Amino acid sequence: MKRIIRAAAALALCILPSVMASASAGRTGNGDNAGTQGPETYSISSPDGRQCAEVSISVLQASGHTGEGNTRISYSTFLDGRPVITESAMDIEIDNHVWEHAMGKFFKAHERWFDDLKLKSVTETSRDTVWHNRFGERSTVRDAYNGMIFHFAKDDASKYSLDIEVRAYDEGIAFRYMLPMHPDAIYHRIKADNTEFSFPDGSMAWYTSWAQGPYELRPFEGWEDECERPMTVKISDSLYASVGEAGQTDFPRTKLRLSATRPNTVMAALNDNGTDVVTPYNMPWRVVMAADRLGGLVENNDIFLNLNEPSAIADDSWIRPGKIMRETRLNTENAMAVIDFCAAHGMQYLLFDWLWYGPAFDFASDATQVVAPIDMPEVIAYGKEKGVGIWLYVNQHALQNQAEELFPLFREWGVAGVKFGFVQFCNQHWADWVHRLVRLAAENSLMVNIHDEYRPTGYSRTYPNLLTQEGIRGNEEFPPAWHDTVLPFTRMLCGAGDYTVCYFDPRIKNTHAHQLAFPIVFFSPLQTLYWYDTPARIKEVPELELFDNIPVVWDDTRVIDDSIGEHVAIARRSGEEWYAGALAGDEACGLEVNTGEFLEEGREYLVRTYTDDMDADTPTKVKVSGYLVKGGDILKFRLQARGGAVMHFIPADGISTKGYKKPGKKTIL
Repeated sequence: MKRIIRAAAALALCILPSVMASASAGRTGNGDNAGTQGPETYSISSPDGRQCAEVSISVLQASGHTGEGNTRISYSTFLDGRPVITESAMDIEIDNHVWEHAMGKFFKAHERWFDDLKLKSVTETSRDTVWHNRFGERSTVRDAYNGMIFHFAKDDASKYSLDIEVRAYDEGIAFRYMLPMHPDAIYHRIKADNTEFSFPDGSMAWYTSWAQGPYELRPFEGWEDECERPMTVKISDSLYASVGEAGQTDFPRTKLRLSATRPNTVMAALNDNGTDVVTPYNMPWRVVMAADRLGGLVENNDIFLNLNEPSAIADDSWIRPGKIMRETRLNTENAMAVIDFCAAHGMQYLLFDWLWYGPAFDFASDATQVVAPIDMPEVIAYGKEKGVGIWLYVNQHALQNQAEELFPLFREWGVAGVKFGFVQFCNQHWADWVHRLVRLAAENSLMVNIHDEYRPTGYSRTYPNLLTQEGIRGNEEFPPAWHDTVLPFTRMLCGAGDYTVCYFDPRIKNTHAHQLAFPIVFFSPLQTLYWYDTPARIKEVPELELFDNIPVVWDDTRVIDDSIGEHVAIARRSGEEWYAGALAGDEACGLEVNTGEFLEEGREYLVRTYTDDMDADTPTKVKVSGYLVKGGDILKFRLQARGGAVMHFIPADGISTKGYKKPGKKTIL
């Protein structure tokens, strides 16, 4: 681990291309600064040495003064010595004057709360452990970092202090502001988070202004609104970054706004105009992932989970990931038909969507009462007999009024999970509220799916009953195929997304092979399939065997192709079997899959492929084929515009290969 190192020595060890400039007085000062003391620079490198953070602390001396100065703290991050975040401010704004005056305390006011902070000490930290996740994209997760905690205090009678913790993971850099216990119980009113994220010239961001919005690749200028996180950035053809948030459970959601004074720079943007916290209190983590390819971001997104506490659920055997189909007719007869379909097609759950208890947007609706013509006890009992659990949708109105009563009742009924609808999430109150409900659900052995504007920040590690969430422009809105090739490298970095997969709806804009790849490309331990479909509408076409058998949680994940906006391919392993899904954007394209990137080299596998074929004699025009391949073979596909392909690899050891042919080197699958 890199120790506390100053200035040039620190920079050399981080393989930086040049010595970093001193903290800029002109950018952060008030215009009357005469000089700068320092900076003191501290270096933190990841266990593999590739990721590096530099933290610099300067004291700006005011003109005509030789003593007191204003403290400025900045940071930079690097991958293999290449700048990712150039020198950027660390700063939060706190205004406690009302509470101070109420307690008869009057302290000298400063332009910035950070101005009179003084560094008292630095603590070095590290961790290198492994934990197992049976609900994730990888079953074995390494949690390893090197870090420092910078301990600051004000040099006055206020007794205020601040810690800044910085960690360097192999996946990226994370940091947070920590407010230690105040001895006089003065609460802290956080007015703003002024943290900057400044990128090298020419960087471009995939921008969306809301959690369920479309994406655009844009320069850091002319944004109409704030950008949702995580925000993925192209720095160059061989350097990518993503700015995200982790551990946000009782604090306002952070978006990212353009700096009014610095080019290529965004700043943290809190939803609340003032957030009250009682110390000790740790703010959420700010995360800067970096990789030399977009696929590297996907393959290393466990950083969001690692920045949250381990599971608080001692016995999680009741948490069972699976596939779910909603029942839209809201009556007993159709519910039984859906249960029969689920049981016959390897699906574990039925969802009664909104209106089962009355108008969901009405506070007068009582979710303890079944208003629709559903015999709930009979349906739950029949589902149990068939191995199909029941989920219930509950809108935020009933959740606000009745959650404490509802969740124990649902447990008595034998309900498996609750889908939260139209939740508020922006400010501190609603963030605390929704995560409190996740904990309440866990106390009653209920799984959870949160819908609408909620995006995950890793809380499913601590409460894995939070299986999935929306916060995504899903298939139910029929977005263009281009959108589907962007999501894996943007929204999906921060955690599971309920993409509400459609299949037989005539409004879908993509081919059916494109639709088939969704459960592989878009990770979710609760996969919603056949969103607009009913058992009567579903055709028993051959490719449904894929939906029937596909897992929803994985042992490993690899990105085969990361041509964002054009085409994408992702492979995931369950046991010894691999599933690979490929999506084309709005134009046709060729795709080569190097199986050596994920299969065992030289080992034989049977692979079933699912591809678009306009000559196929089915209404969905999907061809199902079988081949015998070896790990290391190159498989070639020609994807239609808005098309896709799926591969299911099974080790051929001891299995009959009759009927499976070896593809030629020029074969287009």
